[in-house]
Amino acid sequence: MEKFVYIALFAPFVSSIFAALFGMSPKKTFVGVIASLLLATSFLASALLAMFVYQTGGTIHVTMMDWIGAGDLSIPFGFVVDQISVTMMTVVTLVSTVVHIYSIGYMDHDKSFNRFFSYLSAFVFSMMVLVMSDNFAGLFIGWEGVGVCSWLLIGFWYHKEDVSPEENPSISPSWAANEAFIVNRIADLAMLVGIFVLYWNTGSLQYDVVFANLPYLNQTVLTTAAIALFIGAMGKSAQFPLHTWLTDAMEGPTPVSALIHAATMVTAGVFLVIRANPLYSMPEVGEVSYFIAALGTFVAFFAASMALVNRDLKRIIAYSTLSQLGYMFAAAGLGAYWIALFHLAAHAFFKALLFLGAGNVMHAMDDELDIFKMGGLKKSMRWTYIYMGVASLALAGIPPLAGFFSKDAIIETAFNEGTIVLWAILVVTAGMTAFYSFRQVFLTFEGDERYKEFGIHPHEMYKYVLVAMSPLALLAVIAGFFQGGFQTFITSGDVMPNYAMSEHTHHLVWILGSIVLAFAVGGVLLARYKYASGLKREMKCENSFIYQLLKNQYYVPQFYAEFISKPYAMISEKMWKTVDMKIIDITVDGIAKFIYSSGDDTRKMQTGNLSNYLNWMSFGLVALLIVAAISSVIG
Repeated sequence: MEKFVYIALFAPFVSSIFAALFGMSPKKTFVGVIASLLLATSFLASALLAMFVYQTGGTIHVTMMDWIGAGDLSIPFGFVVDQISVTMMTVVTLVSTVVHIYSIGYMDHDKSFNRFFSYLSAFVFSMMVLVMSDNFAGLFIGWEGVGVCSWLLIGFWYHKEDVSPEENPSISPSWAANEAFIVNRIADLAMLVGIFVLYWNTGSLQYDVVFANLPYLNQTVLTTAAIALFIGAMGKSAQFPLHTWLTDAMEGPTPVSALIHAATMVTAGVFLVIRANPLYSMPEVGEVSYFIAALGTFVAFFAASMALVNRDLKRIIAYSTLSQLGYMFAAAGLGAYWIALFHLAAHAFFKALLFLGAGNVMHAMDDELDIFKMGGLKKSMRWTYIYMGVASLALAGIPPLAGFFSKDAIIETAFNEGTIVLWAILVVTAGMTAFYSFRQVFLTFEGDERYKEFGIHPHEMYKYVLVAMSPLALLAVIAGFFQGGFQTFITSGDVMPNYAMSEHTHHLVWILGSIVLAFAVGGVLLARYKYASGLKREMKCENSFIYQLLKNQYYVPQFYAEFISKPYAMISEKMWKTVDMKIIDITVDGIAKFIYSSGDDTRKMQTGNLSNYLNWMSFGLVALLIVAAISSVIG
C-alpha cells in the first residue's frame, strides 16, 4: 500500500508543476482537465487507503528519507495513514477534485487560468503534507505551506484597486491576503513555542514518541504546550480574537473559498486538536480543554449573530463557517473528538456546496454579491437554487440531512458533559443558523426580481459544472447516515478515544433532538415570514442599535484598526524617521565615509618613490618595537 501513499501525496504536486509549466499554453481547458484528473487520482488512492485501514484496522507508516539529523534530533520525511489522517485525506481530495472541475468553468475567462490551477494544486499538496505527516515538524511544514498558498490564492486578483477598509468596505484582495498571512503568523509563533516545549521535554517530534511521554511530564509543561498549540489552531481556524481575516478572505475567487475556507485550511486547527487528543485528554490540562469548548461555543454564537444581518452572500457563508468551526472546537474541547471530526467531514460537503452555489450566483449576477440586489433567481437558476437549498437544509440541521446528525451530536455532548450553559447557547445558535441560512436563500432566490433594476440578466452555470457539484449535494444528504459506521471506524485503533453518551443522555436523546429541531424549524419559518416577500421587514429594523452593532461586526475591526494597526503604523514611522534614518543610516554611512576618506588619505602614501617607502617601513618597524617593549614591561 506504500505506493498509494505516494500517489495520494504527490499527485497534487505533479498537478501544480504541470499547470505551472504550461502557464503560457493557449489550451487552458486541457490544463484544467489534466489537473482535475490528477486530483481525482489522489482521491482514488486516498479512498483505497481508507478501505485498507477500515478492513485491517492497521496503520501505514512510510519514511521517505531522513530530513534533519543533528545530535539527538532526528526528523524524517515520514507519513502516517491511520483513521484520523485517512479521513482528512479523503475529504480534502474529494472536495479538491470537485473544486478543480468547477474551476475549469468558473475561471474560464481569466487570463491567469493556469496560474490559478498551479496555486490551487500546490495548496492541496501542502494540505496533504499537513494531515499525513507523522511528526510535528512535517505538520508545521504543511501548515506554513497552506498559509503561503492561501496568501497567493486570496490575493490572486492582486491587480484590483488596493483600498483600506477604513476608506472603503470593499477590501482589496491584496489587503485581505496580507491580513490573513499576518494574523496567522502571529498564531504560528505560539504554535512553534508549543512544538519546542514538547521537543525539549520529550526529545522527539514524532507523534507516537511525544504522546507516549506525556504521562511523565509535569502540569506546567503540559499546560504550556496545550495552550501554545491551541493558539496556533485559533489562527488557522479563525477563532476569536483572530477571526477577522476569514470574512475578508472572501475577496479571493469563489473556488478558493469553497476549498480553503470551507473544507481544508480552516479546519486544520480543529485537526491539530484532534491529532493531539492524547495531550488534551490529560487530566492536567482539563481547564485548557474546557476553555477550548467554551471559546468554541462563544464563537459559534458570535459568528452566527453577525451572519443575521450581513448582505454579502459569500461573507454570510464565511460567518457560517466560523460558527461551525466553533461547534467543532466545542466537541473537541469536551473530549468528543470523533464527533468533532465527523462534523468536520459533513460540514465540508455542504459548506463547499454552498460556496460553489454562491459562485454560480456571482457568475450569473456579473460579480454582484449583495443579496438585497437579487431575488427571484430560482426562475433562471433552478439547479443552483436546489443545490443551495439542500446545503442550507443540511447546515440548518434539518433531518435527514448530514448537519442534523453531526451538529446534534455536538449539542448532545454539551448536555452529556453537564455544561448546560454551553448546551443552551449551542441550541440557540442552531436556531440562528437556520434563520440566516434561509434568509440568504429567500432573499437570493425568492420574492421580487430586484436585479432588474440594475440591468442584470442572470443565467444558470454550465451543465458540467452543475454535474461536478452533484457529489457534494449527494453527500450533504446521505453523509449523516454513516455516523455509526464512522464512529466504529475512527475509534477502532488507538489514535482516538471512543466517546459515548451516558445512559441518562441516551434516554433523553429524542427530547434533546426535538428541542434542537424546534429551534431549527423555527428559524426557517421566521426567515420565511420575514423575507419570502422581500425586504420590507428588514428595512424597518436597519437603524436599530442591535442591527448596526451586528452589521459592524461588534466594531472589532474598527477597534483593531484604531488601537492596533494605526498605533503600530505610527510607531513604525517614528522608528523609521528617528532610529533608522538618524541613528542606523548615519552610523552606517559614517563608517563608510570614514573608510573611504581613510583610503583617500592613505593613497597619498603611494608615491612610487623607493626612498619614501623605506622611510615608512622604518617608521613602522620602530612603532612595532615600541609596542613590543611596552607589552613586555606590562607583562
